[in-house]
Amino acid sequence: MPVISVRANTLPEAWEKALVAVWDDGVAVRTEYDRRDEQGNYIDPPSLDATIVVEVADPFAEPRIHKNFPGGPEELEVYRQEVVDGVHDHWVDPTNPLTWTYTYHQRLYSYVATEDVCDPNADALSSVDQLEYVINKAAAAPHSRRMQAITWIPNADPPTDEPPCLQRLWFRILFDESGEPVLNLNTHWRSRDGYKAWFMNVYAITDLQRKIAGQISEKMGRTVKVGRYVDICDSFHIYGADHASLEPEIAKMKADPDYHSRAWDSSHPAIVMMTDEVRKKLADDPDFMKKSK
Repeated sequence: MPVISVRANTLPEAWEKALVAVWDDGVAVRTEYDRRDEQGNYIDPPSLDATIVVEVADPFAEPRIHKNFPGGPEELEVYRQEVVDGVHDHWVDPTNPLTWTYTYHQRLYSYVATEDVCDPNADALSSVDQLEYVINKAAAAPHSRRMQAITWIPNADPPTDEPPCLQRLWFRILFDESGEPVLNLNTHWRSRDGYKAWFMNVYAITDLQRKIAGQISEKMGRTVKVGRYVDICDSFHIYGADHASLEPEIAKMKADPDYHSRAWDSSHPAIVMMTDEVRKKLADDPDFMKKSK
């Protein structure tokens, strides 16, 4: 299994470098989702796969939004609120097999170890707000190495169709040259669709990093800066079904490594307008984009 390391300053730059690296150096692997014809022959080529570590030095440096991630500003803002604010936690319903068994927000802020996420009567421990612990621990002992939160429920998640990809968040505060605290974040993912999911995942998770830094600041009574972000993915893959649509984009990235023409500042008027519109929609109806599993 190849192990790839990528360093970048911004999110769009990191995404491009990760895609190009796995495109060039990833290993060809069949997946459970590859399409077959009536005779059982594969229609899709194998996926490209690698273990990858991506460092983003300044996750809030502009430009912050890539123009070509699969989705748009509306989907990006809905997903950000889903992860950071929990607007879709109420979609988690163990009584309905067609709905979700988790959201990342729900697992981080209301983690419940249970025998079976699909059985509302299964034995469960009391709910744990893991990020409240992180905030309190950071304020009490900013040098601590114990500031982490997990998502996996080992006796409940493996049998489900869509167990969590995100596994763990690990926070660490260090002090810069001026003595100011800086909150660094590592995340660990077991599996990731590098083309269709990575950018939205990281956009939302780094916003959560910013939120936690602000809450630690309030608790400590001093400003805590947002530091670097490191994304560790055991299986960063590009599905074979996406190769044809991604190949011309990879060619552009290789021909012109300067990604700036392919990215937007988050303050771009069109981004701001579309983001404001979807925020109003979510405020009026959090279910306006509801979808089943």
